[in-house]
Amino acid sequence: MNMKTMLGTIGAGLLLGAQAASAAPFGGEEDTAYAASLWNALTEANLVGEGRTMSAPYTGQHPHGAILDTIDGEVTVEGTTGPVIIKRNYGGEGVTRQAVWNAPDDYLGAVTVMFKREGYDPDNHDWFWVKYLPSGELATNPKGVPLAGRVAKGMDQGCIACHSAAPGGDMVFGHDRIQ
Repeated sequence: MNMKTMLGTIGAGLLLGAQAASAAPFGGEEDTAYAASLWNALTEANLVGEGRTMSAPYTGQHPHGAILDTIDGEVTVEGTTGPVIIKRNYGGEGVTRQAVWNAPDDYLGAVTVMFKREGYDPDNHDWFWVKYLPSGELATNPKGVPLAGRVAKGMDQGCIACHSAAPGGDMVFGHDRIQ
């Protein structure tokens, strides 16, 4: 293959990759900007970050973590007030419920959030999904797409696919959380 053909092939591959990323139902510029606003609201409400309110750690399961801590409340993001569910995902060597209770930051791997955003995605009960690293930076999938927005909508795996199986038809496991 000559250099011109090879560069054309690489360019076409990059273009297709960019088109695939922009066609994804999540991870675009609007979703990432909204996720940043959501993190700020969660921080102001002491639901994430240093000095956050904790709940009792409990044994978790894949994909979230070996130990979890789940809390819910209500926050206002860009003028929209709605319920929010925050799941802190803990793991690592030596992780136990007691270890997380005593030193949560030592084991925190990710923070997954569901925020009910009126009119956002009626097909999926208007949930805005996001996965953050402990710092508040967005986590990404293996292709580098930020995990914010309608995460994995229409796919066989991911937030929406898993939560579609939640009893009660509201995408929430633990029905006493959001009424």
